[in-house]
Amino acid sequence: MSAAVNLIPVDSADVTILDDNYCDLLLASSEIAQRPPIRWDSFTSASLRAEHGYALLLTVWRDGASASILYDAGLGRDTVQYNMDVLGLSAGDLRAVALSHGHADHHGGLEGMFRRIGRRGMPLVLHPDVWRERKIVFPTGVEMHLPSPSYNDLDREGVQIIEERGPSLLVDGTVLITGQVERVTDFEPGFPIQQARTAEGNWEPDVWVWDDQAVVCHVKGKGLLVLTSCSHAGVINVLRHARRITGVEQVYGLVGGMHLTGGLMEPLIPRTLAELATIAPSVVVPGHCTGWKATHELARQMPGAYIQSSVGTRLHFA
Repeated sequence: MSAAVNLIPVDSADVTILDDNYCDLLLASSEIAQRPPIRWDSFTSASLRAEHGYALLLTVWRDGASASILYDAGLGRDTVQYNMDVLGLSAGDLRAVALSHGHADHHGGLEGMFRRIGRRGMPLVLHPDVWRERKIVFPTGVEMHLPSPSYNDLDREGVQIIEERGPSLLVDGTVLITGQVERVTDFEPGFPIQQARTAEGNWEPDVWVWDDQAVVCHVKGKGLLVLTSCSHAGVINVLRHARRITGVEQVYGLVGGMHLTGGLMEPLIPRTLAELATIAPSVVVPGHCTGWKATHELARQMPGAYIQSSVGTRLHFA
């Protein structure tokens, strides 16, 4: 099967976890995971923040030059920029921002982040369904609002909003935004308890979360590095889609949320991990909505690949 996109390989890639549900300042570094150094004020003024949100900074290196994109912006308005300050990171070489989907724990910091960047015309790549207002209706009847990002607020910040349902290539063809993920598995159900508001103001089922999209790069000689923020499409669907549209079979690394938390999704854990074992990524860094049961089981079944996520960690793939 021919590849749909020509993803140019990179020499190496760094992924910095700017926001996640978890932060452990005492984790040891490894060859791949560089943890933030312990400082005199690590427990006081320089303490990193964790929250129920997710954001990654991807930096790719090719022929001695580097460029970065931001993948999601967390929940809090200033969490990502605060953590970048603590880590001593700047947005100077940021080329674009990609939004995984329209849930507030991924777009909440966008406006503040664009204000920090201060460059008009910064591309923001997203699927058009991110603008849908949504809610979760739990089996108990409790409802939780999922506000969409504000188009007007982003437009006022001078953002170049790029709406795309299909794949997009960024950073001179070295970074792929997958676009809408094809659903091919028979066990990944989307998000059955989600609803979206219609143009008439009513609520309708919005199970498939079509705006869910991943970020992919191809590390030369190693394979695909796949970043997935929530995997509402199903993490196996995400990985298969990345392989299909790039024509690259080997998955080198997987970083992100797998949405296997909670009573509704936990029954998917055995099948998901069995399928993941057949894909056999060398590195797996589960975060955000993966859930403690899936994370513990993944660490048990794939100990050589598993790396604990933590805010401030820089992952080096080369």
